[in-house]
Order: sequence, then C-alpha cells, then structure tokens
Amino acid sequence: MPERPSDPHAPRAPYMRVLATLLADIESGKYSPGDPIPSEAELCKTHGVARETARRAVRVLRERGIVETEWGKGSRVTSATQYADTLGDGSSDQQHQSR
Repeated sequence: MPERPSDPHAPRAPYMRVLATLLADIESGKYSPGDPIPSEAELCKTHGVARETARRAVRVLRERGIVETEWGKGSRVTSATQYADTLGDGSSDQQHQSR
C-alpha cells in the first residue's frame, strides 16, 4: 500500500513538488532577484524527476512572472517581491500563516 503524505494538502504531482521547493527557496531568500535558479539538469538530479517535469515546474514559475528564462543562459528570479499563493491552491498562504 502506498504511503500517505503527512499533509493532505501537500502537492502530489512531481512537478508540483519541484515547484513548491523552488518557491520555498525563493521566498526564503536562497535565490534573490537576479539570481539563477538551478538548471533543468540540476533539478532532475536533485529531485529525481524527468526533464519534462523540471521544465514544467520552471514554466509555471515563468508564466507567473517569478522567473525569466533566457535561451542559453537559464532562468533567473525576477525583481517581483510578493509571491503569495503562487501555487493557486492556498498552500503558500497556509505556509505564511503557520510561520
């Protein structure tokens, strides 16, 4: 029987786990505006996911204006400072409320 996550509201899809980790790192200041985020290859290795999974997580960040991607140079955090509820499911708000 598969193990149930301890948090029933935790992201389940692999790309959402990568996305949640990147968001947490950005919000914590690990990656500041202008800083590069890990490459797709690094995300694949770190999270044990397929390249398309890593690409999808970065695409969501790009669509929400959190990172900008330049071909051949990678993705960098934008100068935007507020990423509240960037997952669109209230999880970011819940994290802020629990702090």
